[in-house]
Amino acid sequence: MNDKKLGERIRAFRELQDLSREEMAERTGLSLEFLTSLEEDDITPSLGPLLKVSRALGVRLGTFMDGEAGSDCCLVRCTDLGGGDEVVLHTGAAKKGEGLTFHSLGAGKSDRHMEPFFIEMQPGAEGCDTSLSSHEGEEFIVVVSGQVEVVMARETHVLSPGDSIYFNSIVPHHVGCAGTEPAQIYAVLYFPE
Repeated sequence: MNDKKLGERIRAFRELQDLSREEMAERTGLSLEFLTSLEEDDITPSLGPLLKVSRALGVRLGTFMDGEAGSDCCLVRCTDLGGGDEVVLHTGAAKKGEGLTFHSLGAGKSDRHMEPFFIEMQPGAEGCDTSLSSHEGEEFIVVVSGQVEVVMARETHVLSPGDSIYFNSIVPHHVGCAGTEPAQIYAVLYFPE
């Protein structure tokens, strides 16, 4: 399935369970229009809505990003990022090359409990969702380059290269590019079962 786009993967899992989009909307609390756009318009939501979809389908979030399952060890070399072999998800105005680009670093590791990503962020991308989201679990972020803004409830933190933040993701939050230059981060998300 690794050649399929995110929307195609979600539709395939939904159809395997014989669920209509209306039933998915009811299970997730997301609008029918949003789910239709997700499956048909090649968009990727922020992680909050994507987590709702994965839970409604009874699969791990990483299931939508996995290629073929490999050995229990997953090695991704920095020089391989952007080379086209890893599983890449886009959010925001991805068709214009803007927004967030997620590189899954855990695809191929079966039965994982964490979702590791290398994320590239563009400043001021049109269409990027800047609303606060929350979900069960924890997040750990390390800034590689650029400036990153982390909004948590009523607090805003700007992180620089080498800075890290670790927080309970049930707290409403948003992570985005700060300033005028692109930023890169490593993020590890933990979702309890």
